[in-house]
Amino acid sequence: MLPKRLALLGSTGSIGRQTLEVVEALPGNFVVEVLTAQNNAALLIEQAKKFRPNAVVIANEDYYEVVKGALSSEPIKVYAGEKALQSVVTMDTIDLVLTALVGYSGLRPTLAAIESGKNIALANKETLVVGGDLVTRKAAEKRVALLPVDSEHSAIFQCLMGEFHNPVEKITLTASGGPFRGRKRDELAQVTKAQALKHPNWTMGAKVTIDSATLMNKGLEVIEAKWLFGLKPSQVEVIVHPQSIVHSLVHFADGSVKAQLGLPDMRLPIQFALTYPERLKNEFPRFDFTRYPSLTFEPPDTETFRNLALAFEALEQGGNKPCVLNAANEVAVAGFLEDQIGFLEISTVVEQCLAKSPYIKEPSLEDYIETDRWARAKARELVK
Repeated sequence: MLPKRLALLGSTGSIGRQTLEVVEALPGNFVVEVLTAQNNAALLIEQAKKFRPNAVVIANEDYYEVVKGALSSEPIKVYAGEKALQSVVTMDTIDLVLTALVGYSGLRPTLAAIESGKNIALANKETLVVGGDLVTRKAAEKRVALLPVDSEHSAIFQCLMGEFHNPVEKITLTASGGPFRGRKRDELAQVTKAQALKHPNWTMGAKVTIDSATLMNKGLEVIEAKWLFGLKPSQVEVIVHPQSIVHSLVHFADGSVKAQLGLPDMRLPIQFALTYPERLKNEFPRFDFTRYPSLTFEPPDTETFRNLALAFEALEQGGNKPCVLNAANEVAVAGFLEDQIGFLEISTVVEQCLAKSPYIKEPSLEDYIETDRWARAKARELVK
């Protein structure tokens, strides 16, 4: 087999760094063609010197001269800006684009990659939350694969292998419950940023860690699952599983249930997406049942963690409402991380934006762009 040629969008984030760990752990199987970052120029330069890609993109143009200067002696093309991000994924030398960008920023580069016929390893759930209908329709038209990287969606995908002809009754996405599992609303009023960033099981970036603490991350995954697997909202449920060993489950029409298990290590679903349909041997730690004698499950508390309920409501309404949900949440989380609002106010901002937003039943890409702009502006008003 020839090495698979990769474009890694968001190489300096948590998923991006772990993807490069997988590439290093499986020498000879991959060639890194493109690396991109938003602001972390120093790490992008370090990665570029190590992996020697064909091209790098620094999305924040303020850092262009820094990156270009540092790589001037290397045979690496250096680009900057959002348009470059959308252009670079169309290079003929790319086989697979892994999108690990944060939030809404992943939508247009992913669409550009699909338009050029590239298979997608999707670690940016917001792409499907915002424009799931556009993305899945374009992927079907271009006959490209959407390979899930999120551990939960990878689990569902793995459980469905060999079962695509069999009817699915429902799927169950598991959630760790985050650092505040079991607490009530009055106990969360004074939660600090430091407390919210201490996830019990996973090491992730700041934004997704806060989303996990509010259960918005699980809400976004519910919406993503609907589009990835062609499900109705009523076919997706969430259950809290504190140990994060069972990554998700599929319930079939005959009553059978399949689950995928493993340690909470994102390198495993990343590798599966990169090597699909093969399972290549690695030296990552193995799961040992004797170290986990008790696996527990409980229903989520959607009264305390209102964001999960809001995500289900947005999914039921459809149209541009999930786009509003995502944009308002991104602004609210940023406001919390900057100490502008409290932990409980994140869901308040999202709820108010959903209530006040214009509704578009069948939005175009331009409608999504305008909806995102409107929701961010409204959320900023509420955060101030």
